[in-house]
Amino acid sequence: MSLPNKLSLFVSCPGGVEPLLEEELKRFLPPGVRSKVQALRGGCGLLGSAEDVMRINLESRLAQRVLVELIEGPYRHEDDLYALARRVDWRDWLTPRHTLRVDTTAQRSPLKSLNFAALRIKDAVCDQVREHTGERPSVDTQRPDLPIVLHLGPERAALYVDTSGEPLFKRGWRIDKGDAPLKETLAAAMLAAAGWRGTAEQGGALHDPCCGSGTIPIEAALIACDAAPGLQRRFAFEHQLPFATGPMKAAWGEMAQAARARIHPPAVPIFASDVAFRMVDFARRNAERAGVAQYIQFNGGDALERPAPTLPEGMPGSIVMNPPYGERIEVRGKAAMTRDAGGSEQRDAGDDFFPRLAAHWKRQYTQNPAGWTAWMLSPDMKLPGRMRLKESRRVPMWNGPIECRLFRFDLVKGSARKPAGEDDAA
Repeated sequence: MSLPNKLSLFVSCPGGVEPLLEEELKRFLPPGVRSKVQALRGGCGLLGSAEDVMRINLESRLAQRVLVELIEGPYRHEDDLYALARRVDWRDWLTPRHTLRVDTTAQRSPLKSLNFAALRIKDAVCDQVREHTGERPSVDTQRPDLPIVLHLGPERAALYVDTSGEPLFKRGWRIDKGDAPLKETLAAAMLAAAGWRGTAEQGGALHDPCCGSGTIPIEAALIACDAAPGLQRRFAFEHQLPFATGPMKAAWGEMAQAARARIHPPAVPIFASDVAFRMVDFARRNAERAGVAQYIQFNGGDALERPAPTLPEGMPGSIVMNPPYGERIEVRGKAAMTRDAGGSEQRDAGDDFFPRLAAHWKRQYTQNPAGWTAWMLSPDMKLPGRMRLKESRRVPMWNGPIECRLFRFDLVKGSARKPAGEDDAA
């Protein structure tokens, strides 16, 4: 089956990342498609081709899923959904040998059971295929060949095919994880918001002094090497009829090969360290699987004690970090350790860590003539005041369910303390 030349696509992403995703898609999609990309709530919509579907899955560092809209229309109850799904020719997408799964999202839907709504869509697909072939496809809740997404609004419903399968933040290289791993898509969003592109002109060298399992430096190395984030994983579209045979299958092979051929060594150094040597080992192993271990300098050590990395003359540096906090895990390191009345070491909430980190930055990171810029993700809206630093920018972001801000601090000699009483609110 060949798909129409223009498909209605929805590329989903975490909340707050929509403008960054729009910019990213416009950067690598063909010129005729870029003008059709529009940031929407929860992602970007566009009109694209089957080749664009494959390219977004392969190239996007910020997207969660790539959905192809099949049909939409009004509904009032579950039978309307069954009728809507029967209007799609599902033989274009699967055979009885394929598997499927139906997931449902809803906003102010009048239906009482989303599970029953999904069941009616599944029945419509299976009934239609059985009527034409005498057999019906099976359901696979783990890795279906055809993941179908039903979105229910107050009055209208839409059906999509999910061409990604597993969410795109699963790059295929991260196996060793810490207590609160950062999703790869959020790490990429932090780097995008910081304007870090892996060149001396756009961000310079990169350092993550709280690297955990290595997500930020590994994503940075992939960017600096121009390595497509999807090269080490598989996608649902590889099993779907419009993509799995004929010209589209050949086009996919050529696209992946071209992406491998353009990988190159980075133009800037990348540094990563963590107070837990176990996490440094995890990060190094993840970097090896990602193919970028030789481009990252890993070290153990407390973020409050490690000196600033030595950079090539004239090169600026960027600190990009997601320090442990609150609902994730408590701050680790010597500054976070206190003793109770019995003399036992106890962890506190990090009240001492961040002021000491700022003081360390001012001692160690203001000597580079080209300058250092620090970007820190935190849910604490008053963090600049606690650090006695003045932020030059704050970007709203969500770390899962936790609302955060990505703070930018320009590290310069002299005091950057706020005047007394200055408001820290956004």
